[in-house]
Amino acid sequence: MHILTLAIKSMLNRKFTIALTIFSIALSIMLLLGVERLRNDARESFANTISGTDLIVGARSGPVQLLLYSVFRIGNPTNNISWKSYEEIKDQRLVAWTVPLSLGDSHHGFRVLGTNLDYFRHYHYGGGLALEFAKGAPFADVYDAVIGADVAKELNYNLGQEVVLAHGTGEVSFVRHDDKPFRIVGILSKTGTPVDRTVHVSLEGIEAIHTGWENGAPRPGAHIDAEQARQINLQPKTITAALVGLKSRLAAFRVQRFINEYPKEPLLAALPGVALQELWDTMAIAQQVLLAISVLVVLVGISGMMTAMLTSLNERRREMAVLRSVGARPWHIFILFVGEAGAVMSIASAVGVAALYVTQLIARPIIQTQLGLFLPIHSPSTHEFMLIAAAVGAGLLVGLIPAYRAYRYSLSDGMTIRL
Repeated sequence: MHILTLAIKSMLNRKFTIALTIFSIALSIMLLLGVERLRNDARESFANTISGTDLIVGARSGPVQLLLYSVFRIGNPTNNISWKSYEEIKDQRLVAWTVPLSLGDSHHGFRVLGTNLDYFRHYHYGGGLALEFAKGAPFADVYDAVIGADVAKELNYNLGQEVVLAHGTGEVSFVRHDDKPFRIVGILSKTGTPVDRTVHVSLEGIEAIHTGWENGAPRPGAHIDAEQARQINLQPKTITAALVGLKSRLAAFRVQRFINEYPKEPLLAALPGVALQELWDTMAIAQQVLLAISVLVVLVGISGMMTAMLTSLNERRREMAVLRSVGARPWHIFILFVGEAGAVMSIASAVGVAALYVTQLIARPIIQTQLGLFLPIHSPSTHEFMLIAAAVGAGLLVGLIPAYRAYRYSLSDGMTIRL
């Protein structure tokens, strides 16, 4: 204990150099843990976004692209699917329920989703949790809207307020549906999924705001106000995608084959679990590269600590000689250096973990805004503790090198004045 106390006092005597060493190692450990946490939490967040849905149906593209734009609101569809095709799929004997999805509009950067009441009955997340209302109820009128928890919080919305939708999915839009405002009738409870950042309206509402439009723009002189739109047949002609639940999961491949070989238009039916696995397989190389870079950064930080200790070793030879002269044995000197390396690594690890939580608090709302991913803040996992222990262990091993060099210095060598 006396040797360790002496090591800490020696570190305080060189506090500027030690502080820089701790700072560099703490940043590397923060990066290592951050990459690992982002990888695991992002995968868990993606997996918890949708549950209980057997198939996702959309225009023919790729399973990952279909999953991203229909469930995670990332990207845009290549095409729509016709309402007649959707109804034919819905009427299949093995299909238990369907949920139509219509995308393409936004509100202050939040995606607008057109759907029907089946969405609130059949959409599940997090292993089977159903959507719940914090306030209000589902939409009942053409111009009713149900908003997610994050939309209500960030825009300070409440029941009864009017919202105006905009054409397109960008944060800034020059084409707004000002003549057909929607009234907020429901606010959903927090789910930690893209639902929180979505404005939900009826399919009829989507059709109403686009009456008098052609090729994504209003026709000149064809203005139809909100009340006139109510009198028009608002049944949609196309939708973006559909969620499908089956009476038996054993029929998934049979229904998938029927949709993929549908003769009237090119469609794609994707299994959510398979699409998620394909997404992570696509990202596997990037994840491994990031993890390897993080490990190398930690090793560079530890090497910097060893360099600093070796550099200061020549300056501390007289200090070592004084310790030897008052009774310190060579193994005391050895423990002094190893203890110093252990103290630096332990402090750096604690600082790195604290910096990780601060960074996560700052970055979490940004990631949720841009990607719709909810990254929970939790205590370090067993795997993260193992990574920290491995980093500290590597630091102790590297600390053996300057410790061994100091061990070999003799009393006469330290007391000799070199000219």
